[in-house]
Amino acid sequence: MMNRYLAFWLSLVLAVSLPLVTAAQDEPETEEASDDTPTFTEYVEMKPSFVTHVGEPSERLKYLKADVSLRVNSETARAAIETHMPRLRHELVMLFGEQTDLETLSSVEGQQAVREHALARLNQVLEDQQTGEQIVDVLFSSFVIQR
Repeated sequence: MMNRYLAFWLSLVLAVSLPLVTAAQDEPETEEASDDTPTFTEYVEMKPSFVTHVGEPSERLKYLKADVSLRVNSETARAAIETHMPRLRHELVMLFGEQTDLETLSSVEGQQAVREHALARLNQVLEDQQTGEQIVDVLFSSFVIQR
């Protein structure tokens, strides 16, 4: 009886641990790869918040308030962004002001499209200024439309 009980528990332990050992051997060694290529991520907040009118001109003004952060992957990108911050802010104010379809702008797809346009415009500014830097992503930490 004791041999059956012991055999049952040993087989159970092997059945549970064998797939774990096999899975661990199949996984690529990500730790070594990350040591060879260091990654760097920094977020640069664009303060103060953006507040601008949006939509078609009418008797009642509609506003957009957005808090924007820029994600970069270079230690020197912050300095380039801070140097050219007035021009970068100008590009975003112009982009936000060009938005006329508030229904689309209120949707997730519309906000994603604005993010993509913002990323392209901001990177174009950095390229025009020959900074050698690039913004990886534009993030909205708030995006509010007042109708």
